[in-house]
Parts: sequence; C-alpha cells; structure tokens
Amino acid sequence: MSTANPSDPHALLATARSAFASLSVRDEVKTQALTHLNRWLTEPTFAAYQPMITTLIAQARWDLLLDSFYQVLPFGTGGRRGPVGIGPNRYNPWTLGASVQGHATWLRRRVETKEPGRNFATHPLHIVVAYDVRRYMDAGGVYQATGATNPCYGMSSRDFAELACGVYAANGVHTTILPRESDTFVSTPELSFAIRHLKADGGLNISASHNPPDDNGGKFYNALGGQEVPPDDETMADEVARVGDVDSIPFVDAGAFVRPYTTDIHAAYIAVNQQPVYSPHPRGFRQNIHVVFTALHGTGDTTVVEVLRAAGFRVTLEPTQATHDGSFKNVPFRAPNPEVRASMNAAIALADSLDADLVMACDPDADRIGLCARDYTTKRSDGTPGGFRFFTGNEIAVLLAEHIGRNTHGRTLTGGAGIVMKTEVTTGLVRRVAEGWGFRTVNHLLVGFKYIGDGIHQLEANGTFQGLQGTPADFVLGVEESHGALVTTAMRDKDAAGAARLLAEMALDQSVLGSSVEGAPPATLADALRHIWTRCGYVHNELVSTVMRGASGKNTIDRIQASIRANPPTEVGGLRVSAFADRADPAGPLGPIKSGTDAASRDVLVFQFDDRARILLRPSGTEPKNKIYVEYCGEPGEPLEASAPRVAAAARALARAFTRDMLARVDIQLPEWALLVSDLVAIEQKQAFANEFVPGLVANLHKPDVQTWIDEALKSYGKDGRGLVREALQAWAQNQGEVGALAVAALG
Repeated sequence: MSTANPSDPHALLATARSAFASLSVRDEVKTQALTHLNRWLTEPTFAAYQPMITTLIAQARWDLLLDSFYQVLPFGTGGRRGPVGIGPNRYNPWTLGASVQGHATWLRRRVETKEPGRNFATHPLHIVVAYDVRRYMDAGGVYQATGATNPCYGMSSRDFAELACGVYAANGVHTTILPRESDTFVSTPELSFAIRHLKADGGLNISASHNPPDDNGGKFYNALGGQEVPPDDETMADEVARVGDVDSIPFVDAGAFVRPYTTDIHAAYIAVNQQPVYSPHPRGFRQNIHVVFTALHGTGDTTVVEVLRAAGFRVTLEPTQATHDGSFKNVPFRAPNPEVRASMNAAIALADSLDADLVMACDPDADRIGLCARDYTTKRSDGTPGGFRFFTGNEIAVLLAEHIGRNTHGRTLTGGAGIVMKTEVTTGLVRRVAEGWGFRTVNHLLVGFKYIGDGIHQLEANGTFQGLQGTPADFVLGVEESHGALVTTAMRDKDAAGAARLLAEMALDQSVLGSSVEGAPPATLADALRHIWTRCGYVHNELVSTVMRGASGKNTIDRIQASIRANPPTEVGGLRVSAFADRADPAGPLGPIKSGTDAASRDVLVFQFDDRARILLRPSGTEPKNKIYVEYCGEPGEPLEASAPRVAAAARALARAFTRDMLARVDIQLPEWALLVSDLVAIEQKQAFANEFVPGLVANLHKPDVQTWIDEALKSYGKDGRGLVREALQAWAQNQGEVGALAVAALG
C-alpha cells in the first residue's frame, strides 16, 4: 500500500514515479504515463476521476495505472475502442469527447475545402449517431476492490451517444439519433445506409462490436457511409490528438441541434436489402427454409430477422439470447462473436428441436454473420443423420461467391463482368471460385472493410480500382475472413442481413436440387461446399491469435514484428519459404506509404510456401494481439476423404510451428498442449496455465476442495474458464495416465 498523502497530487505522482521505475517497460512509456497521470491528477476537467486514481495509487495498482495512462487510446480503424475505465488509455467520457471534438473540427475544415460555397447557417453539418446494447458494469471486477466511486459505472452506449451529441451541438453540428423513448437500436450496417439515405456528412457508432462486455468504442463514418482510409484517416486522427479542451452542452439542452431517427429510414434499409435476388425459385418456396437466429443479445433482431422475414423465409428467434443485454449473460465466455462456434450452441439446440435448416448469428452491432447448416454426413445428438456444421468466415465467403457466380455466370445485371473484392487475409479459394465463374477479383486489400468500401468509391469516382475498369454497378460481393460480407452498394460497411438472405437463398437452391434425387436426403450448404472443394481443391484456413495485454504486451507485439521483419524465417515446420513479402514495402503491390496510419495498417508480413501454403502475420488494429493466418491447399479433383484430413492436419501443424517460432523470438516458451488454451485467453495466462495451474491441479486432485480450487485458479479467465482450457488439459492428459484422466474428470 502507498503512504502518499491522498490530497497532494505531487506526492502521489512521486510515489507513482518511484513505482514505475521497477516495471520492465521502456523509459519513454513510463515518462508518458507520468505526464498523463499528472494532468489527470491536477486539472479540474478530470475531477470526477481523481478519487479513483488516488485510490489506485494507494493500493499500488501499478500495472493497471501504467497501462491506463501510458498513451491516449489510439484511433484504430476509424475510431477508439477499448476497455471502459479511468485514464486516457481507457474508453470514458473524456476520450469519447475528445474524439468527437476533433472529428467536428476536422469535418468542418474538410467540408469547407470540398464545398467552398456551403453556407453552414442554412446547411449545417449533419452526423447520424447510433449505439449498441452495452452498459458498463465492471464485469471483470477491475475497479470493484477499490471501494472508490467509478464515474464510468453504469454508463450505457446510449449515454455515450448523448454525450457525443452534446459535443457536436456545442460545435454547431446537427445530429440524428433515435428518440430517448425508443426501445430499438440502429446497427452498424443500417447506420452506413442511413448516412447515405439522409445525405448526411458522416456518422458515429458507439459500439465495441464483438468485444467483451467491459469494452466500448466510437467508430466514425464519412459521407459515403464508410470509414476514412489513408491518408485522410491520419489527418482526422491528428486533429483528435491536438484536442485540449472539449466544448459540450448537456443533451437535454441540445434539442435545436438534434433530429429524430424515424421508422421510415429503417423501412428503407429493410427494403434495399431485398435486392439483388439471385435464386430462380418463386417466393412461395422460401417458406421451405426455416432459420433459427440468435442475436447474441445484440441488434441483429432488427436487421437479419426482419430482412429474412420480408424475403419470405421462416425465422425463429432464439429466446434466451434475444434480449438487448450488453452483459451478454447467456453467451458462452461472454464472447458475442459468430466466429466463436460456442456462441451458437443455444440456437443449434433449438434448431434441432424444431428440425430447422439453418442457424445464423450476429455480433452485437449486426455486421458479422455466423452460419451453421445441416450436414447429413454427421449425426445429431440423438444419433440420427443431419447434425449441424459450423462455417468459418472464409467458408461463408466462398459460399456467397459460388451462389452469385452460379446464378449469374460472372455477369452483372448490366451485362458486364462482375467484380468481387476480398481482403488479403481472406482465403484464396474465393478468388478461384469467383474467377472460375467469370468474375474479376480484387485480392490485395488490407484488413478492414473500409478498404472494400473505398474500392467501390474508387470505381464510382475514377472508373478504376487496382487496375480493373468498372463502375459501382459492377460490384457484386465484398468479403473478409472475419465473417464480413457486403452484397450491395447501398451501404459501405459489412452487413450480416444481406449475406444472410443470400445464404438462405442458396440453401433453398440446394434443397430443391437434393429433393430431385429419390430417397436421398436434401442437399445442404455443406454439400455445396464439398462440391466446391472437389472442383477447386480442398483448402484449410487456420487462425491463431496471441493476446498480449497492456503496455508490456504492445511492446512484445512490436518486438515480434521487428524481429521477423529484420530476420524472416527461411523455413517453418519443415516447409521451405519460397517467397517473403512485407506489405509496408513501397515497391510492393500497395505502392508508397501514404501516412502513418497506412504504415500501421500495412504491418503485414506474408510467407509463401510454393503453391501449397501461405502464412500472414499482423497485429490486430482493434485488440491487443497478433494474428496468424495460415492457408494450406490440396489438389483439385483429389478425393476429399483423403485430402481433407491431411491438409487440415498440415495447416494446424504449420500454424503451431510458426506460433512457437514467433514466441521464441521474445523468449516465450509454451509446451505444445498449452497452445490449445483458447485464443480468448492472454499469453501470460497460457504460461500460467502450463507452469502453475496444471501442477497445482495435480497437487490438489485428491483434496475434497479441488472444485473450489479450480474455480479460484481460473477466476481471472472470466466466465466459463473451464471451457477455455479444457482442450489444452485434455491434450496434456493424453500422456499422463491415471493422473491425466483424474485431472480431466475434475475439470469436468
């Protein structure tokens, strides 16, 4: 405990300086943290936060304080996102207010340049503001033990949105937002649509998407309904960084600057998502496809459900995850992400009981789509054929390309060759499928759907993009591996609803195809994917994420990238690297670096292993982790029974080998089985699992309170800690005989 005088900020700062000196981070990180800490301890602007800061110093929470103050929460891919809390490196009213203040200033200057004759008195700047279901309740218990008042506690995304409207109003900017009495929400894709529909100057969404419940964020949109790309995103970020004081008025006093978001906007969004229709079957047939949908406590009930029902499909909403609840209380691991298969377990169980055809899910802001479909080569829980198969984001992207291609043969409604756009980390199978049907493809796009939106804009503004001639009418599909897809140019961000409708269409096509074979079970999306693999070759994509939290974690991620960039491996897991590319190279396909934000986005390293495999490594732009993308390819025409298990095993082995080599560069050693701890868990916890939890479990196996010991040991993992480590413990136990069996049984 600190003995510094709690009423003397200089004494508090001196105590922090002395404590930071012992932490193993760079000196400049400590200096920056102390600079910010001094400001937050002394300036009246931060008076509401000062009791909590004083308490954290008194309780010697040095790691938390350093991470909370060493930087201002960065602008990731168009805004700020991170844990809600105290300090400039946390999401709170100050970091949001500074973001909005900077955005308002930047936007006015930009519009003055682009529209020099605009009269702001008669045509004021106009921003559409949306928000998700979150309410900060400190679910992780970060501040609960302090006993001090937490000024962020209980703040909802709506509260943050109203604060933003107050800042915009003080800067003369009008906003459109749902009325206070509304019980619904505006999703991310609907926000993108609404900006264009209302001809607004931009938008702001208060959301942390699929992040844990203690996170929140603010993502800014331009007048096109997309996010700024380099170099414009950097000029906006620079303006935000210059903010000293924030001008604001209370939301209740901002009425003259606030317009209501009306139901006709939502109706127009639902209507535009009814096109284009690729399935040749009449509308009446669509009732034959029954979809169980889970919103994972988010806003997808206002998008996917309404769009599917308007298109004529049968939809049942999974009830236990249907409430708009930002704690995500009924979602496994509190991870409301359709990339996580367990998030769909409840919907799968309901679909089995109803004999439904498809299961779909969305993240809380409804831009990512999750999918499961019947597969009659697998079993249900009762042993009968037809269990549900989970589809990765890469597989969903391939299905969409196949469905559109099969029904158009690569042509648009105007007769030209359509264009499919994908990010570079998305499976190369999308390109092979799309080009096989006659589409043209854009393949070298950085991570972030804003680059697909910008591609559409470049076609609109210049008639060309990455060497392809065309117009927005030629765009048919944009996809990314993280379950994102766009099937219309009416918006410029990914939209789960449009993708869901086309996937349901494709399921109908498959069902009709299968029903023509007497005695055979209906064909499903699983069959469609198998046909694609047979035609093009089996492809397995593996994603590994290594979470490294805090200031030290960011430092470790930076060290990894620098080490591999300076000394790239020549072989991985016994495979020779045939080509290495650094996307930050100005001589590469992305050209010269446009800005600092461009350089950050291009921190991507690519390893090619002849035509068989590739690896891409990049730091996440929105979360504290490195991401490793592995792709391994089989031969076209090779029987799946032989190629699928072989290729999948090779991809996993290559991913593990690269992960081990990468971590070894920063002196992190983990046994093979510890790598199987869920990627939702930080690397430090994986180390502790291997070095402390497993030996501790063995030591406590025969004690009567072993279950209590397990729960306490896994408490820091969050909800469902046992599920996060189960696969790793089972892998360890395989060579441990009776002790291993007892350990697995104890974990349950």
